Amino acid sequence: MTRSARFRTALRALVRRRRAQLALSIRVTIAALASLALAQLLHLPLPLWAVLTAVIVTQMSVGRSLKATFDYLVGTLGGAIYGGGIGVFIPHSSEIALLAVLALAVAPLALVAAINPRFSVAPITAIIVLLLPTITHASPIASALDRVLEVALGGVTGLVVSFLLLPSGAHRQVAEAAASTLARMARALGELLAGLTQGLDVDALHRIQDGIGQALVRLDAVGDEAERERAARLAVGADTGPLLRTLLRLRHDLVMIGRAAIGPLPEAIGKRLQSPLAGVGAAFADYLGASAAALLADRGPPPLTAVESALEAYAAEIAALRREGFTRSLPSDAAERVFALGFAFEQMYSNCKDLQRCVAEWAEPSQQAGRNNKPA
Repeated sequence: MTRSARFRTALRALVRRRRAQLALSIRVTIAALASLALAQLLHLPLPLWAVLTAVIVTQMSVGRSLKATFDYLVGTLGGAIYGGGIGVFIPHSSEIALLAVLALAVAPLALVAAINPRFSVAPITAIIVLLLPTITHASPIASALDRVLEVALGGVTGLVVSFLLLPSGAHRQVAEAAASTLARMARALGELLAGLTQGLDVDALHRIQDGIGQALVRLDAVGDEAERERAARLAVGADTGPLLRTLLRLRHDLVMIGRAAIGPLPEAIGKRLQSPLAGVGAAFADYLGASAAALLADRGPPPLTAVESALEAYAAEIAALRREGFTRSLPSDAAERVFALGFAFEQMYSNCKDLQRCVAEWAEPSQQAGRNNKPA
């Protein structure tokens, strides 16, 4: 393969891997250019604010752009009204009076912004409304109206571009984030169960659990954006709540397994359980991985038969150990860990059944669309 062919292959791979980021870059650029052109066409005093607003509200998903636009407009409107009112009703012809008015405008809005982040832009807007007239010699009311118009133009432009140009729906991002979280859980399960025979370092345990927790935090944020799109009728799809709650419960199962696997089991029982535990771990990991692939491909969930067979084999071995008196001779902490592990597996199986229903629900819209597109 020639150097140019290798370069093209690497470039195509990069584009596929960073498709969402490249689409965002294009949307932001078009939003900035369009807002500047419209601001100049409408002869707005400061097109800068229209351009900045368009860039700020053009986000990774339509749902996030919708929230950013609404928050930015609310904050701007609040800051413009308050700042304009302060500028009109309180004289500030001297420098000392201007300092006092500025403090009176900024302090309350800064407090409001600290309480409600939606108003984070309000102090900035009030400052512009108060100080810009000293440069342009316009009235505070005119300055406030100009800021609202500029921000409204930029916000609407950014939102329209996000919706029409290479739109990226949060619903699809939820599926991708959930699939990534499931794949992370599948890898974590093998590492945790290895602790029953090799021991598990506390730092490694925290690293595993923290990684899953961070993935769930990101997933929850994207889920909020997807629900915002659904509420605004900008997207159609399954409710994100059941899927997010199921993944959170699966995370709790892994926490229980991690606590049970913090140290190796006694050698005698560890050898007897090594094969059944490996089977259960592999079956659950395969199921989580297959569910992740199903979410990405918009297809139905995988069967749970392998998990059920592995759990039956594990339960049969535990029953045999109890008949032979192995569990009675175990130290109390080891016996507690063995029974806690069995409980965690039962809970994980129950949550996997919930996951199965969630994956089926997420596959239904695409399957219905496929049936509707079939020729009569």
